[in-house]
Amino acid sequence: MKKFFDVIKDNPLFEGIAFSDFEKMLDCLSAKTKTYKKSDIVLLSGDSVKYVGLLLSGSLKIIKEDINGNTSILAEVGPSEIFAEVFACAGIMHSPVTILASEDSLILFLDFNKITTLCSSACLFHSTLIKNMLKLIAAKTLKLNQKIEILSKRSTREKLLCYFDFQRGASKKFSIPFNREELASYLCVDRSAMSNELSKMQNEGLIRYKKNLFEVL
Repeated sequence: MKKFFDVIKDNPLFEGIAFSDFEKMLDCLSAKTKTYKKSDIVLLSGDSVKYVGLLLSGSLKIIKEDINGNTSILAEVGPSEIFAEVFACAGIMHSPVTILASEDSLILFLDFNKITTLCSSACLFHSTLIKNMLKLIAAKTLKLNQKIEILSKRSTREKLLCYFDFQRGASKKFSIPFNREELASYLCVDRSAMSNELSKMQNEGLIRYKKNLFEVL
């Protein structure tokens, strides 16, 4: 139980929740864990959304598929990060996206209705969870706005620079969670054109990179 707490305590949803309340909280929220192998489907587009997922280990990709079968990566989920909470909060009955395991993963599932509804035992941590959930959804909205800003750029170079700006924060050196194909999908650009643009940007002294490690010069 302690190893689970050490992971989820880093998620904003559980800010202010003490370890002494942790086991009781999991029981109150009908928590359950499930393992997935690499490439397994965690949530399929069209599935009902009743639980919020929190990744304990591994990594996930959130993808969207159009009517022609083309897919684009919307986001990457890493350890201690939560997913599906926006759909559950919005009352969306069926998932508009598919979530895949990028590698072997362990996920903690929590009943969303029990997170946002005070239980008969009047657990003190419930009000904290509700407040944290509102903050977390607001943060996800800001992240979505960042994605919209990136995609609003006209050229591949502008999209790359905008994406790098968000990724690096205050540091010049940073890593990204995508390989080249995945990055092209996330930015909605052609992979070959993007690779060529990256090479040009490095030759011009704008950036330096090796695999998924980048530096803005």
